[in-house]
Amino acid sequence: MTERSSFVGPGLWCLAAAMLFGVTAPIAKPLVDRAGPVLLSGLLYAGAALAVAPFALFDWRRHGRVPRQTLQRLFGAAFFGGIVGPVLLLAGLAMAPASTVSLWLTLETVATAVLARLFFGEHLGATGVLATLLVVGASVGLTGAAPHDTRAAVLVGLACVAWGLDNNLTALIDGVSTAEITAFKGVVAGAVNVPIGLWLGGELAGTGLAVALGIGAIGYGASLVLYVAGAQQLGATRSQLVFSTAPLFGLAAAFVLLGEPLGGRHAAAVLAMGAAIWLLQRESHGHAHRHGALEHTHWHRHDDDHHDHAHADGSVPSGWHQHSHRHEPLSHSHPHRPDLHHRHTHDAAD
Repeated sequence: MTERSSFVGPGLWCLAAAMLFGVTAPIAKPLVDRAGPVLLSGLLYAGAALAVAPFALFDWRRHGRVPRQTLQRLFGAAFFGGIVGPVLLLAGLAMAPASTVSLWLTLETVATAVLARLFFGEHLGATGVLATLLVVGASVGLTGAAPHDTRAAVLVGLACVAWGLDNNLTALIDGVSTAEITAFKGVVAGAVNVPIGLWLGGELAGTGLAVALGIGAIGYGASLVLYVAGAQQLGATRSQLVFSTAPLFGLAAAFVLLGEPLGGRHAAAVLAMGAAIWLLQRESHGHAHRHGALEHTHWHRHDDDHHDHAHADGSVPSGWHQHSHRHEPLSHSHPHRPDLHHRHTHDAAD
């Protein structure tokens, strides 16, 4: 399997996740005033947990006990991505147009890339740095001069940092299935934010409650399952670069559903973001490296020079599939991305 072909499946998963998540902000905006950002964020994640619960329970029964390191990463991802990030986003959404907030979310790509390079061992070359600077410029250009815009931009920016931490932690989780990851984050976020949101005076019942849970099931549940599967293959930065197309879908939804105007600032930001994505997709990285023995669970194929294990029934699946498997020590050289198998350190020459 070539480097380009290995990108197609996971890249499409992340693109589909971006579409589902991108339309969430414009659709959820009318509910913010009634429910409040804390209650609504909890309900969105509760909807995500409900949507994947049957699949998560089935996977959990197959393997039982979860490794301690996996639990630590799950709790970290749930705290930053399920509790902190959505509250900050919805608070900013209450102060600014959904179309502008959707484009500010491109800062999540920058936060993910910077955190991945500084703290999580992902390689980011000169091309990647240039791409992140383009995204920063696009987001800064969208910040209006009005005080409410500034406050909203700060809140959304902090949400992006929280999600950047979430993305990096999630990309490292390999002890459980994607459905289990989504269900765990949804249960934790819902259990924390729903009671707090009700205590703060948020209200949502009847049709509004059903709509919130439905939005969460699709925009957070299905989106998160797809994104996690892609992030495990591409690494946090590259998966986020594809996911950064979400604002484009958000812009379209805000224009169609809310009648929000689009202007020159939006067009310039879209062009800059498109250039950043083009640059990052052209980045290539390869060198000799060694893999240690490893046992984990994630989506994989058997034609990538890393998965040559035998299945219990003797079959060799030709497509993507997910189950627990073991890797023996291996040393080789090939172009690669910082996926679950390539979190090694780099020399200055690399």
